[in-house]
Amino acid sequence: MRDDERYSRQRDIVPPERIVVCRATVIGVGAIGRQVALQLAAMGVPWLELVDFDLVETSNLASQGYLEDDLGQLKVEATAMQCERINAGIEIVSVPQRFRRSMEIGNAVFCCVDKIDVRRLIWQAVGDQVGFFCDSRMSAEVLRVLTACDAPSRSHYPSTLFRTEEAFVGPCTAKTTIYCANIAAGLMIAQFTKHLRHLPVDPDIQLNLLASELNVTDACR
Repeated sequence: MRDDERYSRQRDIVPPERIVVCRATVIGVGAIGRQVALQLAAMGVPWLELVDFDLVETSNLASQGYLEDDLGQLKVEATAMQCERINAGIEIVSVPQRFRRSMEIGNAVFCCVDKIDVRRLIWQAVGDQVGFFCDSRMSAEVLRVLTACDAPSRSHYPSTLFRTEEAFVGPCTAKTTIYCANIAAGLMIAQFTKHLRHLPVDPDIQLNLLASELNVTDACR
């Protein structure tokens, strides 16, 4: 099947001339990051870097969508394998380590980690180097997606980096739902495609699935 047929139904939404030069880095391939990586592979991103030090455990099957055959594997390797099954032409760099400032990164970064201090480290390291930065946060059925890719949104994002001791700590049995993670990943990719089309992005989206409440913050306020 020719590439123009493969991507024909998204051509007016995902500009081929822009996505072909994208180099995407996904930091953290847990519940949200794994879904972001799979969607990027399907969309046709030619170069994808996956950063995560963790192994697939039994608790990751229902909450993060990993397969039983993935148990014991590095998350980056298991995710890379699925991405290659989706798109054999993609170039994938698997980094089975914690994020470090010295790492090579792409021009689009998807921050899908679960600790606020790690988010702060990543932002300080790459925030002024990449054209597109998107951060996801989730607790049970509540999600938040933050995007920084222009002056107002880059100014807004640091204000969301609170101190570690201020973070909400919920019970481990009410922490992650795969459907909330999939929605968060979709919202991150939606912001990315807006960026590719030179459309305004939403710098701060908060969605409570249980209460059916959606709040979008304008960074210019």
